[in-house]
Amino acid sequence: MSATAPGGGQVLTGVAALPSREQVLPQAGRENFTVASGILGRRRARQLMAIYGFARLVDDVGDEAVGDRTALLDVVALELHRAFAEPRLDAPQHPLMQELAVTVRECRLPIGPFERLIEANRMDQVLTRYETFAQLLEYCQLSAAPVGELVLGVFGAATANRVALSDRVCAGLQVVEHLQDIAEDHSRSRVYMPREDLERFGCSEADLAAAQPSANLRALISFEASRARALLSSGGPLARTLPLAPRLAVAGFAAGGMRALETLEHGRATRPAYIWKMLSTAAGR
Repeated sequence: MSATAPGGGQVLTGVAALPSREQVLPQAGRENFTVASGILGRRRARQLMAIYGFARLVDDVGDEAVGDRTALLDVVALELHRAFAEPRLDAPQHPLMQELAVTVRECRLPIGPFERLIEANRMDQVLTRYETFAQLLEYCQLSAAPVGELVLGVFGAATANRVALSDRVCAGLQVVEHLQDIAEDHSRSRVYMPREDLERFGCSEADLAAAQPSANLRALISFEASRARALLSSGGPLARTLPLAPRLAVAGFAAGGMRALETLEHGRATRPAYIWKMLSTAAGR
């Protein structure tokens, strides 16, 4: 769909205004998202890529889309409900959502985790600062935990106890990502480091934007890294409950997060540790 702008140009609306499949999926390579079908199998690899496509689409809309991002997230939500509808009643229009619909049916995935990913991006439009670490963890329940639950769902392993452990691992990975992206997030007027911790370590907004971390910021990063490490430690107990393929995936998630923390604490630059990157290790990159 399109509408006519005041200047006479065409403005895309509805599904047409969303990032295309061709814009979204190539980012998997930049995030080291590779799934080896020899270990996971082609079907599982396709299913995980369908979930990645949805998560990346939602993040791209919430972080980078031009125009009314809240309205575009509404479009994504509508497409999501189409993906869960009977195919002949109201099929999704976006190619990524069509692929997701297949995976949803094959794996019998619930809609809740997908809705929470959308809600996290809605929150990003209105909430740019966090007062406490507990508040940040609540955000992680929306922005990160659903990914782990859906990965477990693909493997038919999403029991309540496993999901609870996965939530901790995913929260740890999200904290790692926030630590890596402090300056980039600040450039978007977002600060995920809790205000109480910024005050505790004497970190100002200038510290967050600086090209090189100050001593105060390094101390803050070390403190938050210890919290992330404690969360990631749930990866071992979770992995031990799983069959081989999901065990490798979980081990890759947690080990990748731990390596990223070591890099951070040694002060070296590193690429963003977006959750999907960890699957590349698990899949035998």
